[in-house]
Amino acid sequence: MNGTLNKVMLIGNLGKDPEIHHFDEGQSVARFPIATTESYTNRQTGERVEKTEWHNIVVRNKLAEICHKYLRKGDKVYVEGKIRTREYTDRDGNRRFITEIIVSDFTFLSPKKQDSLDQASPYSSGDNPAQDTPSSNPIQNNEEEDDLPF
Repeated sequence: MNGTLNKVMLIGNLGKDPEIHHFDEGQSVARFPIATTESYTNRQTGERVEKTEWHNIVVRNKLAEICHKYLRKGDKVYVEGKIRTREYTDRDGNRRFITEIIVSDFTFLSPKKQDSLDQASPYSSGDNPAQDTPSSNPIQNNEEEDDLPF
């Protein structure tokens, strides 16, 4: 294979509400952390172990506006994008590195109250920017939830 691929897909829960920043050119950026958790049984002790990873999520422009409007701490979301590491200097003059997920597509997975959203919502950076409310997804139309992981 001659090419390369930088693609990340995560399903996790928001660690805090999205923070949005608006720029003079009409652009915006929203940032929020999501947590992914894996669990396994320790073979030596038989004890159940959970490991949580935190991911820094970055969403731009119309997708940022949608995330800011509809997502809240604790919500489950699917994000798809690319991984990027950037360097900055902190207040003490130290060089720091941060790894972020630059989102191109996402889907709300948490059921919402009637006054907000009541269905899962797929979005991508190619969606119609005039669209302000999520489109329906039949996956969330089921009245009963089952415990199947797929």
